[in-house]
Amino acid sequence: MDHTAHPHQHAHTDSDASWRTAARATLHCLTGCGIGEVLGMVIGTAAGLHSAATVVLSIALAFVFGYALTMRGVLRAGLPLPRALKVALAADTVSIAVMELIDNTVMVGVPGAMDAGLTQALFWVSLTASLAVAFVLTTPVNRWMITRGKGHAVVHQHH
Repeated sequence: MDHTAHPHQHAHTDSDASWRTAARATLHCLTGCGIGEVLGMVIGTAAGLHSAATVVLSIALAFVFGYALTMRGVLRAGLPLPRALKVALAADTVSIAVMELIDNTVMVGVPGAMDAGLTQALFWVSLTASLAVAFVLTTPVNRWMITRGKGHAVVHQHH
């Protein structure tokens, strides 16, 4: 048996940086960010927080949930907690930051979206659209990072 090759190790080639790979990495990021973003918007809106406070809460929770999702996978792979945190920070910081910049800009930019209540379609349509736009615009960023062995390429070294 060849012990030099691990079935989950990946060499970073142009095929690894395909749009499909980048889209999967972005979808992974969107999952964690989306949970935090939606939760922050819902909490901020339900509590009647000012738009700025709601955005700050959403961004903070997006980072927490985004990092937590990545850490869950690398902790399962056997990394100790401090190393798992470093991997999550290296893998997700740029992607989450870009995603949050885009989706919060869209939410704030849609007239009335931040003031709409949780029962209003404008709130939910705007939030869904903001996440969709963030996915589309963050995918090329993730592809660029993966081609350079950064971003989610760091996580794949630990699977």
